[in-house]
Amino acid sequence: MAVEMEELVAQTILQGSDAMYGRFLDVTAGAQERFEQRDWKSVQSALKTRINFYDHHVALVSQQLKTMLDKQHATRSFLMAVKNSYSHLLDDYPRYDIAESFFNSVYCRMFDHRNIRRDKLFVNSSQGGRIPKYPTPLLKRYPSQHNLIQTVERILDDTPFTLPWVNKARDVHRIVEAMQHRLGPQLTNEVTIDMIREPFFRNKAAYLIGRIDMANQTRPLVLPILVNSHGELYVDACITDSDDVSVIFGFARSYFMVYAPAPAALVDFLNQLMPHKTPAQLYTAIGCQKHGKTELYREFLQHIENSDDQFVVAPGIKGMVMSVFTLPSYGFVFKIIKDKFAPQKDVTHAIVKEKYQLVKEHDRVGRMADTLDYRNFIFPRDRFSDELIEELLDVAESNIKLTSKEVHIRHLYMERRMIPLNIYLEQADDDELREAVQGYGDAIKQLAAANIFAGDMLFKNFGVSRHGRVIFYDYDEISYLTEVNFRHIPPPRFPEDEMAAEPWYSVGEYDVFPEEFRTFLLINPKIRALFDELHSDLFDAEYWKGLQTNIQQGQFNDVFPYREESRFSNL
Repeated sequence: MAVEMEELVAQTILQGSDAMYGRFLDVTAGAQERFEQRDWKSVQSALKTRINFYDHHVALVSQQLKTMLDKQHATRSFLMAVKNSYSHLLDDYPRYDIAESFFNSVYCRMFDHRNIRRDKLFVNSSQGGRIPKYPTPLLKRYPSQHNLIQTVERILDDTPFTLPWVNKARDVHRIVEAMQHRLGPQLTNEVTIDMIREPFFRNKAAYLIGRIDMANQTRPLVLPILVNSHGELYVDACITDSDDVSVIFGFARSYFMVYAPAPAALVDFLNQLMPHKTPAQLYTAIGCQKHGKTELYREFLQHIENSDDQFVVAPGIKGMVMSVFTLPSYGFVFKIIKDKFAPQKDVTHAIVKEKYQLVKEHDRVGRMADTLDYRNFIFPRDRFSDELIEELLDVAESNIKLTSKEVHIRHLYMERRMIPLNIYLEQADDDELREAVQGYGDAIKQLAAANIFAGDMLFKNFGVSRHGRVIFYDYDEISYLTEVNFRHIPPPRFPEDEMAAEPWYSVGEYDVFPEEFRTFLLINPKIRALFDELHSDLFDAEYWKGLQTNIQQGQFNDVFPYREESRFSNL
């Protein structure tokens, strides 16, 4: 009887994982219709809906198991037997990766994130990293047959889109010319192009993604597809560089919607196009962010086992809400919410968590870093200096538990490590300074156009990625742009008003005066001059009001995840 109960529990969890992923695929399957109908509001709401399916189904299964089981089943032998039965169910199962993470989530929900140990969870996969077969072929192969024009034409002909093309012949010739220009003599007629059968959708674009196989090398091929105001399709660019593709799949962008019944196989192919991307990054990019957390934790454990440096306080000005530390040899930072905030920070722990969730569910337009949150994260104690332990206990004692061998942190966020913008600006030469100021202003504008007001826009709250992009990463003061009341500073009533310690005008809770940005942001004269040249419109309340009007009218600005000079319209 006990064996039957263990198998029943395992089957119940797997059925819950199937139900969750089925709904995930249902929402994903609607991406093409939303794209073709240019229903950009629904694109945003579908992203949020799909993210929330996971926790909803974890809660349903957890409640179902609590009804089925009693306390006598919470023994190590029973739990190990359930895991063993579950492992057998995953043999030849196409979504074993997602199912293992779902099992982990149910376990953590059942036991309130306590007693989390490797033997009870799928910290390591039971399947040895096998690549499952797709129910239908993942790729479609296009041999060039000495005619690249016809090959590219067949690729566009095979897309599932129902809308007409603006000028397909023109797009085909542009694609071939771009490939010949960038790949040169290596692009002979004897090439083969493998394309993923399913388009990738995000925001206002669809992407055809594949690989060019040449005699001596392979290169990625990404074709962004847009739809014009007349409901006609056109190819906007041809991307063949791995670094450029990596930016398209960057950590500061919304998750793709791509129909992936066996995500491990898709991730394996994408990894061939972007070898510098880890499985965690690629799973997250295609919307499987919960399994991305599992993969990131596995990568972290592997890094810990193969390094010996000490955790340190992250470089930069210490935050008023978060304490941040990192491992110098590791590409991520760890952020924990402080027990108490500085008096000027009028937020609570719950509000901070809400802000971080808002960022996850919103269009990040390549300007807000994604974060993955963990509970009861365990670090080896000997990798922490006494100074760091003292720092963490001083600012977040309620979040820390120490043993002789381990540091337990009850809740933290992991985020890609970047160079803080304030540090970058101090070290930049003239060209780098100009590019960074341009990127900083662009980041503020693009976030605003996506209905995000950064709030605290100090340089210390932005970072510079390895690709040189300026990205926002401090979210405790963000709000929707449409919630803000932008005002001009009224003229002084008397000459003495300008000398007074307090303003001569009333200031509401949501009032913002863009004219003041120049005062508290631009202390450095060189940066002030650049900002006045490149982004002086940010000091004008009317500019911000115009963005609010656009949002209220349902207008969504184009933000391209590839270089402007790559676009065919600029050639």
